[in-house]
Amino acid sequence: MGDLHGGQIVARALANEGVQFVFTLCGGHVMSIYDGCIDHGIRVIDTRHEQTAAHAADGWGRVTGEPGVAIVTAGPGLTDAVTGVATAQRAKAPMVIIGGQAPRGFQDMGGLQDMNHVELMRPITKWSVAVPDSKRLGEYVSTAFRIATTNVPGPVFLEMPIDFLFDGVPEENCVFPTQYRTKAGLAGDPEYIERAMDLLRGAERPVCLVGSQYWWSRRRSAYLPFLETFDMPVFVNGMARGSIPPSHPSWMTLARKDALKRADVVMIFGTPLDFRIGYGRGSHIAADAKLIQIDLDGGEIGRNRAIEVGIVGDTGMVMEQLTNAAKQSRFEPTLYKTWTDEIRRIDREKRAATEGEMRSDAVPINPVRACTEIDGVLDEDTIVIGDGGDFVGTAANVLKIQKPGHWLDAGPLGTLGAGPGFAMAAKLAKPKSNVIIVYGDGSFGLNGFEFEAMARQRINVVGVIGNDAAWQQIRRGQVQIYGPDRAIACSLDYTRYDKVGEALGCHGEHCEKPDEIRPALQRALAANRPAIVNIKIGTSDFRKDAISV
Repeated sequence: MGDLHGGQIVARALANEGVQFVFTLCGGHVMSIYDGCIDHGIRVIDTRHEQTAAHAADGWGRVTGEPGVAIVTAGPGLTDAVTGVATAQRAKAPMVIIGGQAPRGFQDMGGLQDMNHVELMRPITKWSVAVPDSKRLGEYVSTAFRIATTNVPGPVFLEMPIDFLFDGVPEENCVFPTQYRTKAGLAGDPEYIERAMDLLRGAERPVCLVGSQYWWSRRRSAYLPFLETFDMPVFVNGMARGSIPPSHPSWMTLARKDALKRADVVMIFGTPLDFRIGYGRGSHIAADAKLIQIDLDGGEIGRNRAIEVGIVGDTGMVMEQLTNAAKQSRFEPTLYKTWTDEIRRIDREKRAATEGEMRSDAVPINPVRACTEIDGVLDEDTIVIGDGGDFVGTAANVLKIQKPGHWLDAGPLGTLGAGPGFAMAAKLAKPKSNVIIVYGDGSFGLNGFEFEAMARQRINVVGVIGNDAAWQQIRRGQVQIYGPDRAIACSLDYTRYDKVGEALGCHGEHCEKPDEIRPALQRALAANRPAIVNIKIGTSDFRKDAISV
């Protein structure tokens, strides 16, 4: 046995975790890790901004279920990545971020890019720590993966000083743990499962909400039997989008507000009572409704609203427990039929009310029509990333995502600019799938130069920009509150972003008429290189009451 330098130790530990790709923007503090990655067949994907490297690690976790890895240099390298890490933390997505540091022997002496990274990252990670010794680099990488995936997933930060990464360590002194992770799920307390069943037996108008923790469950197969057993109105958000295929009778997207305002029992799986559902208040969920809340994090249960039954557990396992309890008690699946049929009728009527906009030939193009044309090129394996405000809000209601893990958006932090990182990770994880970023024109400006990185590294994704020359989601609120003459700092130009894409080595398309969109998208998907489709859109009443506050 010989010596391993620190970067080789880190790379071996990553390889032991099955890591295939790491995401980075090159930096001197961490370049020895790149050298180690060559030895272990780990592909180093470089980005044009560390924010994207962090988003890509987050995106890898969301697509594959296993933590993605971002490697950034010290100081501004890490501060640039903070937004991406915070996005993952709020969305409860697993990732490992490795940051460089000045030599430990020169700590607090004013080394290049030296700062207190660990304290900076602590509020937005599950674990933030400085590796204390070069021979323990592998041990700390392994521990980071365990913590990132245990119970509620989330990001973990490891600080690695440059001297540790360049040190030579005798191989026999390196620590590479084995058999240190479990994928066991967390079942619900049987007593509380029965309490939930008591509420469901007595319910007349139950509603179910399913959130991102469904995607992290090892028992996702329990979902469809649960739907068939209880046949209540079910609505999804976050990483649960696509969990109910559009052909399934339980697929509904537009009647959620109506259902929640009339419900007598609401069952919430793995999603917080946050702003997306009005913090659980009577404005969004009927004030007299009884709540059953299931979450991996007991600290989320009962936050913002009193609940009748709180179950700490894995979404899929609790669904399985409830299904088994219903079968054992001969629960009648048709108990809620009249109610569920009523909500389905409302959902169909609301969808029918949008058909005029879906078929609109208006110029500039109606955004609903633009999204309808995008929907027309999606197949069951297409992965869609939402990166924007108003146009993405429209797309989320129009596009029919057919599989879970095939819709990614930034989540409750509301981050813009996450699209390229998510898309790079998605295409690398699922190379046979088409990957489409649905963009607002404002959002494209944050990390649009990543299309150069994608073109250079042959990561072929398609960016579709709904270009209304505005930060429309903000502008709408300004106009409604202050009037059109006082709507400032939210106007853009109808910039030819397709030309920007061409300059970066990508295929470009520009659309000003509705019938141009689908052929342009088909050409973009067939271009064998990254592409940008720039669609000049107008306004719509579809989201007229949506104010971003």
